[in-house]
Amino acid sequence: MPETSEESGKEAANSEHHPVNSREDSEYVRLVISNESRVAEPEDTRILQTEANTRIKYLIWWIKALALCLLLIILLLILVKWGVPFLFEKVLLPIMQWEATAFGRPVLALVLVASLALFPVFLIPSGPSMWLAGMIFGYGIGFVIIMVGTTIGMILPYLIGLLFRERIHQWLKRWPQKAAMIRLAGEGSWFHQFRVVALFRVSPFPYTIFNYAIVVTSMRFWPYLCGSVAGMVPEAFIYIYSGRLIRTFADVQYGNYHLSTLEIIYNVISFIIAIVTTVAFTVYAKRALQELEKAETTEEVPAYNTGSYEMVKLSLERSNHVGFSSSLS
Repeated sequence: MPETSEESGKEAANSEHHPVNSREDSEYVRLVISNESRVAEPEDTRILQTEANTRIKYLIWWIKALALCLLLIILLLILVKWGVPFLFEKVLLPIMQWEATAFGRPVLALVLVASLALFPVFLIPSGPSMWLAGMIFGYGIGFVIIMVGTTIGMILPYLIGLLFRERIHQWLKRWPQKAAMIRLAGEGSWFHQFRVVALFRVSPFPYTIFNYAIVVTSMRFWPYLCGSVAGMVPEAFIYIYSGRLIRTFADVQYGNYHLSTLEIIYNVISFIIAIVTTVAFTVYAKRALQELEKAETTEEVPAYNTGSYEMVKLSLERSNHVGFSSSLS
């Protein structure tokens, strides 16, 4: 009997501890085993989800691309149907009639040079003046007019910018990435500065702003001038060609001039070549500037943010009395 009482006591003790053990086992199953299964199961699910998200992103991208192409086609049709005739009738023909009667060719050449020289000072695009130079004077005299006017238009903002260097520096702090790109032009040797300025002229970067912003770098005057002239040569020929093409279309549309088959083929081929050349120059300039920027960041890794950005140490450390004479050296 004592043995049976002891055994019953052990069984009671085990029965008392059994709920605790079963509770612990259930907690282990719930926390550990369920977590292990939760970690093991979603691998395939995650892969499927990422693939689905990638497909959705590609689909959205193609939808946007098709919508943009459709919008551009519609705008192009509207431009060809109504915009081009309006431009010819209300703008180009009055300008051609005005230039034929109001001024002589020498006076008109001086007017175009003055506009090309003064428009960049006030941040006004000088493309219409270049078109007029091409339409009226052709490739020879038109090229000379464009290069003389744009050269003066690049020197004047540079000289004016030297007087407001600190204000321009404060203004550029709002766009640190653009300022970092401009800073590239002022570094390195004479040839490096010449090359970067020429690339900036060919690239889509607005050169009217570049003329002022370049003064906050250590850019010297002669690389700036020579690089600017070299970079403007392709743009000058493109504007002259487009101006001549616009005049040809105006003569055909509203004059008695008729294009022969050979002239039509020549104009189509030359137009395609002009577009391809413009795109090629632009893409090359952008890639070259990006490569220069990457090389710059791998060498120095500077911090360009609005708080710590200090372009001033490149050129503003130059004392104010240095001025234009030091930039000529």
